Amino acid sequence: MVLQWYPGHMNKAKNQVQERLKVVDIVLEIVDARLPYSSRNPILEQIINQKKHIIILNKADLADPKLTNDWILNYKQEGTASIESDAKHNKLAKLNSLIRSELADKIDKYERNGVKNYQIKAMCVGIPNVGKSTILNKMVGKNVAVTGNKPGVTKNQNWLKTNYGIDLLDTPGILWPKITDPKVGMKLALSGAIKDKIYPPDDVAIFALNFLQTNYLDRIMSVYDLDKSDVNNHTTAELLMNLTKKFGYKEDYDRAARRVIMDVRNLKFGRITFDIPGEFYEE
Repeated sequence: MVLQWYPGHMNKAKNQVQERLKVVDIVLEIVDARLPYSSRNPILEQIINQKKHIIILNKADLADPKLTNDWILNYKQEGTASIESDAKHNKLAKLNSLIRSELADKIDKYERNGVKNYQIKAMCVGIPNVGKSTILNKMVGKNVAVTGNKPGVTKNQNWLKTNYGIDLLDTPGILWPKITDPKVGMKLALSGAIKDKIYPPDDVAIFALNFLQTNYLDRIMSVYDLDKSDVNNHTTAELLMNLTKKFGYKEDYDRAARRVIMDVRNLKFGRITFDIPGEFYEE
């Protein structure tokens, strides 16, 4: 499935990001910790160019903790600083320290020239629904950025002052013009980054079941009370049909598909990460 989804405000946001890069010191790229690869915008790397850059793996409380650590190591090996974050634990002090560490040379240069307490300017970017506004609100200390559990909530750019000596520029979520890798599209749909009405629920549910069978077999068997024959002797599509009957939905496969999707999002299977470090994708 190739997804085409590029609303006008996202094209505008892309252009605004390019324009504002000159006035910021560092870019904070927010990604979904469950999708450290799939929730990154490929064109952002081109836009950001050589600007200092930190990746924030948000929603880490939803992701597999081992794989989150693996991704942080992976970014480090690539030469990019990163840190995990979530809605439950306040790690802003660590983020502030990391920002200042990345900008140490620049801050030192200003101080040598007599500028004390240099006000850092940071830009926050990310695709829709990765929790960007939630992080901004935490850093500012009050609800100044609009939040919502749906993609595309932030529509404008806003400068926000924090108590950390950092000015933050919020930007609307940007999604790339075309998602050519079906796996990336499925993962984004499964996480809720893409609006539910855009994709067929049975396709996403089948992808989810296949992924769970491959990577979290014990969990899917436990949650849906399956044995090995239920899983090994049927295709994933057949498994969805069998689950439809098991749920008591008769032949309402879409209803069963939506239940599988929501079970994943609501952590029925526990904390799951869909991107594995070192996994390759089609260009």
